[in-house]
Amino acid sequence: MSKHKIFAFLLAFMIPMTTVTAQELLAKVTINHNQIQGTDASVFDNLQETLEQFINDRQWTSLQFQKNERIVCNFNITVTKYDQSSNLFSCTALIQANRPVYNSAYTTTLYNNKDNEFNFEFAQFDQLNFNEEQIDNQLTALIAYYAYLIIGLDLDSFSPMGGEDILQRCLNLVNNAQNLNFSGWKAFENDRNRFAFINDYLEGAMKPFRQFQYDYYRTGLDEMANNVERGRTNITTTIETNLKKVHEDKPLSLLPQIWTDYKKDELSNIYKGKGTQKEKESVYEILFSINASQNDFWSKIKE
Repeated sequence: MSKHKIFAFLLAFMIPMTTVTAQELLAKVTINHNQIQGTDASVFDNLQETLEQFINDRQWTSLQFQKNERIVCNFNITVTKYDQSSNLFSCTALIQANRPVYNSAYTTTLYNNKDNEFNFEFAQFDQLNFNEEQIDNQLTALIAYYAYLIIGLDLDSFSPMGGEDILQRCLNLVNNAQNLNFSGWKAFENDRNRFAFINDYLEGAMKPFRQFQYDYYRTGLDEMANNVERGRTNITTTIETNLKKVHEDKPLSLLPQIWTDYKKDELSNIYKGKGTQKEKESVYEILFSINASQNDFWSKIKE
């Protein structure tokens, strides 16, 4: 049972008159429209308000989250083209989600990735409605995809494969979005698109990577607040086993590379000046083999 379900179950008995459910996400949406000239900015303001309300007011799952458990996330959308006559927005989006580390004031990045095909239609004052069984709107499909993905990744970080049901809903959404007249949903179209990410993540051969997520966050970072040495050792163990294995078994998977891209600062800080030289060399070699482009950060591990 996930931490959300356990806590809500206990609280229901402790405070029977209190409502314990809350929405899962606490999102901030930013619309950068600096590249668009000669257009009334009110359409972009309305888009921002509409999206934030849609994400934050909707309960995406049947799970019971406390208000302080809501997943803080950011949707930074940059509009590169806008056609007022067709209401077509061409955008890129940087989507980022955070996770608190237990017993500390530290917040870690759970997900950070750029969607270069965040394109959709939106008319000012449109009302957004979503039915996951009938995907017929690109904008709500985009938001729902990332909502399910973020919630699923969060649950995976608190219990092994804990996000399976929600992540399957994310994959089902992708399958149901195949008829949308927008790119990003189809297999083999792009090895970093929305289909590629969720399909790869849920493949059987990626189970070590999902176990790695739990080990890294729950037995690693969460443990470091109580015992830094033990937490770091647990992280080393799962890097040397699960992360190394998934890279060896699926060398073409981009998920470990994407993960190390947004974890480079954190990983270098975990090991810089800490641990045995043998441990640091082992971690360095694995991370370098996965993502050589971040060698400036991996080199700090050996210091």
